[in-house]
Amino acid sequence: MKIIIAGAGDVGFHLAKLLSYESQDTYIIDFDGDKLNYINNHLDVITKKGDATSIQLLKEIGISSADLLIAVTDSQNTNFTISVIGKSLGAKKTIARIDNPEFLNECEVDFSKFGLDFMISPQELAANEIKMLLNQSSFNDTVEFESGLFNVMGTTLNYKSPLVDLTVKEAKQKFSKVDFITIAIKRENVSQTIIPRGDTVYELDDQVYFSVPNYSMKDLYPIIGRKQFNIKNVMILGGSSIGEKTARNLCQDNFKVKLIEKDREKAETLAETLNNTLVINGDGRDLELLEEENIRETDAFIAVTGNSETNIMSCLVAKSKGVKKTIALVENMDYIDISQTIGIQSLINKKLIAASNIFKHIRKGKILELANLHNIDAEVFEFEVKAKAKVTEKPIKDLRFPREAVFGGVIRDGKALMSFGDMQIKDGDKVIVFCLPEAISTVEKFFN
Repeated sequence: MKIIIAGAGDVGFHLAKLLSYESQDTYIIDFDGDKLNYINNHLDVITKKGDATSIQLLKEIGISSADLLIAVTDSQNTNFTISVIGKSLGAKKTIARIDNPEFLNECEVDFSKFGLDFMISPQELAANEIKMLLNQSSFNDTVEFESGLFNVMGTTLNYKSPLVDLTVKEAKQKFSKVDFITIAIKRENVSQTIIPRGDTVYELDDQVYFSVPNYSMKDLYPIIGRKQFNIKNVMILGGSSIGEKTARNLCQDNFKVKLIEKDREKAETLAETLNNTLVINGDGRDLELLEEENIRETDAFIAVTGNSETNIMSCLVAKSKGVKKTIALVENMDYIDISQTIGIQSLINKKLIAASNIFKHIRKGKILELANLHNIDAEVFEFEVKAKAKVTEKPIKDLRFPREAVFGGVIRDGKALMSFGDMQIKDGDKVIVFCLPEAISTVEKFFN
């Protein structure tokens, strides 16, 4: 598969990184020579310095034989232009990163006529992610499959969790009445993600990811040592497009929302458009202002300004004031890895979310959904099993499935089933798989 990526920023780099583990024919174009040099030194892809809107450059790298053209520069207009030109020159499929979410929602314009097959808005995806995190308040990461029939939930184990110091096998025996599968563990100060086996020991401060059917979610809280709590009062710092979209989403679900925006003109505009949100013009870093707005009675604090450090620090302040749930938007990918150690429940990166959303268009096999877990350089897939696929030939325990991957559950005829060793997967099943990058191509062969 030949893939051309226009833009070597965080989205483009993360996509190229995922693709470099496979034998994809991948090109990445950017003006910035330093970014391309970094990519050359770290990834097995082909780089090209120049303007991705150049017809000559696109022809030089063989746009006519490209299976997929992904335009993810920082400019929406440039991404539109690249997609239109690329499609005209023979690219089979185009994906463009956009900033205007209204293009995605029942838009009257058919952009496919102009050469845009698929559009993605990082802001829209980030706002949806925030809403999902609030709905699962005691977890710091959550992904829904089949409208919540199966859920992948992430949390950090504290001293109250009875899992600490147990092996995975012992935990399953002790909590045999609760259906869950531990699919990954990220240990503090350890870069390598652990794919747990029966003898893997849960440790204090481990970031643990569980795959849980909907009927077992309430039973998981005692196991992780946390209580489920309802979030009603939400404070948002930052009137960015993400802040505005988040406020609108939450008000539709009857949350009580306050939004703090420093810029007076923007605050006035937001106050006119967000009818059910209390918009406050002020500096969210001002402790006196936060106290005046009853920060201590706030259930969740969401910081989505354009400054990552401001978002992190304001969330730490909110936590010190007793706020139960804090979510910070960060631009720097490196911050994602330290969320366990600095005390913020959830750090999100809109570019990482966007890259994962785009990545499912690249995968082989029939993939229904794909998600990236925070803190972990890996993916969660939902495959639809084809007739006579290799994964149907034997029970799971006899499949010789790669050690860098694990089954997270099976959805069959609309029912959630646990994917233990004796299960025989059938064609038509929908299967959740957690997978480290180096095993993706091997896993895909089981589903082709």
